[in-house]
Amino acid sequence: MNIVIMAGGKGMRFWPQSTEHKPKQFLPLLSSRTLLQETYARYRQWLPASRIYVATTHAYSELVMEQLPECEPGQLIIEPCARDTAPCIALTALFFLHRNQDEPLAIVPSDQHVPQVHKLRDALYIATKEAAHHHNVVMLGLVPTRPETGFGYIKANEELSNNGLFPVASFIEKPDLPTAQQLIHTPRTYWNSGIFVWRPSTIAYLMKQHCPSIWEPLTETYPSTDEIYAHLPKLSVDYAIMEHASQLFVLPVNMEWDDVGTWNAVKRYYDEDEAGNVAQGNIRSLDAHNNIIFSDKEAVVIGASDLIIISTENGLLVCHQSEEQRIKEVMKDKDVWKHHSIKEVKPSP
Repeated sequence: MNIVIMAGGKGMRFWPQSTEHKPKQFLPLLSSRTLLQETYARYRQWLPASRIYVATTHAYSELVMEQLPECEPGQLIIEPCARDTAPCIALTALFFLHRNQDEPLAIVPSDQHVPQVHKLRDALYIATKEAAHHHNVVMLGLVPTRPETGFGYIKANEELSNNGLFPVASFIEKPDLPTAQQLIHTPRTYWNSGIFVWRPSTIAYLMKQHCPSIWEPLTETYPSTDEIYAHLPKLSVDYAIMEHASQLFVLPVNMEWDDVGTWNAVKRYYDEDEAGNVAQGNIRSLDAHNNIIFSDKEAVVIGASDLIIISTENGLLVCHQSEEQRIKEVMKDKDVWKHHSIKEVKPSP
């Protein structure tokens, strides 16, 4: 088994702590180690460094090497630029096939919290055995513990199973709260972990079938992909491949797990004060409840509730917790950003 850690994202929902120059995977959000370092250390508990690769963009390659001194330059799969997960995974397949390596890969995110490492290890070994056959793809599905609107869900076929795995019936992406409340009580429905296990040749097979607009230009130019990469379709692997694959299975896993994708996720790992606030920095509050407050300067919060307030040298974020998914929308869409920007108002003479 080889592990490929995906570490090329921009972490827009964690602005202003996460920036394009240094996104969230390179930040110590949950401990003294960064999310990337935590992820790498997790797999090093049972795999040698030679089995762990990192897929990232050219812009972050130096950060990866700086934070992971064990990682050799040959363990980096470097995208010329960010084009979402489908081009990145296609490039990853070519990276291994070019070296005549076709054993199963576990593609894993760099921003997850998985304290029960032994359960993850055991699940990946089961998934690897299944992925070694034919063109099978195995996804890890987490048994849900709460109605989570920020996660994707996997619905499995209830009747057919093989070695504890179930064929995937459908995907549900970030449901509203009533739907999420229903899903956690629906049999064979799991959180989508974003962890996939498959062989490089399986990736190639599925890319040829379902995404030739990515696969053909890459195979024609690999390893010199710099000129064409920025023009590849910007697609997620879920949309490009997973929604179309016929030999797709989910392995249910019952373990503690979290996707550290939002400020509310970070909140779960900090102590609250008597008013339910999570605060980091020199912060004083009065009649303030259930807030997330991170500030690099002295701050006072009065009469505010259910807000995310983040102040760094890069900027200030004030957001209702129910709207945190929209942070990425504002940061990503330049027109939206302009629409919401504050104009300078000069006093009347």
